[in-house]
Amino acid sequence: MKKLSLMEVLEGIEDTRRDRSVMYPLHEVLIIMLLAVICGATSYAKVEMFGKSKIKWLQSFLELEYGIPDACTFRNIIKEVDTGALHLIFCDWMKSVVTTLTGVVAIDGKEARRTKDASKRPLHVVSAFSHEFGLVMGQLACEEKSNEITAIPKLLEMLEISGCIITIDAMGTQVEIAEKIVAKGADYILSLKGNQSSLYNDVKLYMDDIKDDKEIKETPFYHKTVEKSHGRIEVRTCYICEDIEWINGKNKWKNLNGIGAIYNRIEEKGAISEQSHYFMYSCKGMTAQQIMSYKRNHWSVENNLHWVLDMAFREDESRARKDNSAENFNVLRQIALNILKSEKSFKGSITDKQFKCLLDTDYLNKILHNWICS
Repeated sequence: MKKLSLMEVLEGIEDTRRDRSVMYPLHEVLIIMLLAVICGATSYAKVEMFGKSKIKWLQSFLELEYGIPDACTFRNIIKEVDTGALHLIFCDWMKSVVTTLTGVVAIDGKEARRTKDASKRPLHVVSAFSHEFGLVMGQLACEEKSNEITAIPKLLEMLEISGCIITIDAMGTQVEIAEKIVAKGADYILSLKGNQSSLYNDVKLYMDDIKDDKEIKETPFYHKTVEKSHGRIEVRTCYICEDIEWINGKNKWKNLNGIGAIYNRIEEKGAISEQSHYFMYSCKGMTAQQIMSYKRNHWSVENNLHWVLDMAFREDESRARKDNSAENFNVLRQIALNILKSEKSFKGSITDKQFKCLLDTDYLNKILHNWICS
């Protein structure tokens, strides 16, 4: 599949704006906003400043018949963009960028805290993050009166995940979600907590019992790691089991083939803390070492996506909240993040790359022609 240019796909979004008194082409507005976000803009006022300071450069590939919109116009336009269409375009574009998706795809939710107002809860977005590629493959916002349980199946339907391993925390451990993952040709590793109380209790009792069995430590069903760093010692032990015919209700979980637990013991400054994590999985024939690796890969979504969105793109500080603006701005941030991560000619952090884009037109041109107008 040929890589699609963002210019091409954004030109295909239906314009649903009510106010057509001054017709700034929708794709031009979105391109300006995306480039501004790539350069570090975090507000509509900064988007306007970027556009007006770069207008001659922007006119080299955009018509800009009416010039650069002001901040209020950017806000009024983005709030009316069809969010469903923007999500689909992002997913389709990523399918053309990553033609063969493999490895762990972590699905996790994040809340943009300052998007809350008196009549609306904060924006909560569920993202699918590829650990192998370090890119967001797609995202979907939870509906106002819903939660991740209803958003995850819709997001899975948008993705091409055949052959991947889908990892989800306990909120997504639902019969329907497991079935959807298998139907898409993927495997799952699902965390267990109190929302599946009967299954969680059975797995906890069983795994806590077998961890004292010395014989299991000589098999592939056991793995231990020890990490030492700056006075901190962390010991992780993983136990898995595929002899699970005894589990009540096993058959309702599509392709359920194993259960497991990871026990963490952390010693730091003389204090010791312990945590236990329980899970179930469909990927039959895996070793405890592989499962532990997949489980650890899941948390790259926190360090390499959520943290970066907050630190580099200041997502938690964003006050975009009217109508569809918060969700649409979120999509632009994630597109910008994927582009900056994929650009390898300059070695630096995301914020370093943003600053270089702002200062170095040649570098910004490289990003433009490789990813937006390619």
